Amino acid sequence: ASMNTISVTALSAYIASKQPLVLVDVRREKARQASAQTIAGAVWRDPAQWLDWKDELAAGPTDIVFFCVHGHEVSQAMTAALCAMGKRAQYLTGGFEQWRGEGLPVVGLPGSL
Repeated sequence: ASMNTISVTALSAYIASKQPLVLVDVRREKARQASAQTIAGAVWRDPAQWLDWKDELAAGPTDIVFFCVHGHEVSQAMTAALCAMGKRAQYLTGGFEQWRGEGLPVVGLPGSL
């Protein structure tokens, strides 16, 4: 496995350990709205606008974990970009669907019913 991946089990343990972490939902807006859920504590950043927010994210002191729907192109590309900027960034293997599929806690999107 690539050094830049984190499993749902490892991420769950990391969150439980209360270590500082920036968890970034980079699902496309349509996919995100369709699921109407996210991982608690995650912030959403539009992957199409990543040039606008990557510097702000890279400026922070904490590790970053990206997740998309299935852990494919979107989160991998964001991880590669942030690692190239010298950040410790990882992406969630299996993405949000695997997280939810394993029964890990999800929350409704802010502002959704």
